[in-house]
Amino acid sequence: MSKDINTFYEQDITPDIESLFALASSLNDKINSLKSSDESLWGVIAKKLKVDWTYHSNSLEGSTLTLGETFFFISEGLTVEGKPFKDFLDAKNHVEAIDYLYEIISNQRDISEYVIKETNALLLSGVTYTVAQNSQGEKVKKKRVPGEYKKHPNHVLQADGTIHWYVDPINVQDQMEGLVAWVNDKAKTFAARQESSSPQKR
Repeated sequence: MSKDINTFYEQDITPDIESLFALASSLNDKINSLKSSDESLWGVIAKKLKVDWTYHSNSLEGSTLTLGETFFFISEGLTVEGKPFKDFLDAKNHVEAIDYLYEIISNQRDISEYVIKETNALLLSGVTYTVAQNSQGEKVKKKRVPGEYKKHPNHVLQADGTIHWYVDPINVQDQMEGLVAWVNDKAKTFAARQESSSPQKR
């Protein structure tokens, strides 16, 4: 792995980030304490998370579904007239990816390249291509292979006219290895800090 890749993941857990994690842990403890008195609470929270997360994530990718339409589709499994089928496919895939992440968390599995590829495969299930723009400004269809790293360069034309370049395909494997190692290392470091600062340990 090159030096550039290593230095990219040197960011430590800052006090601001640590305070956000602590808040999340506190809220999680509160939810768990309320579960015993209201068994339906987690179902309500989980459904809201699925709807909100799916709506906002897919909106960033160009989905035309409103929050209400996303809620209706996830709740009833029914599409809305006049909306592209792909938007509903993306919503269905996103919900299944969230369920998979719940499973990963429940089983306390580490983040791995396999987990990332499996999540990607769920998100792109049934998606055979995406519409892109070539160097001549023409719209083209780029083949998508769910669960695999990209094999061709890609970039994004930003609103200000500049181009944001992503990592070259040849470097993806190394970058992902570095990312996975960084995530798992920081997760263990944070867990140890939380454990040492727990009231039961004082």
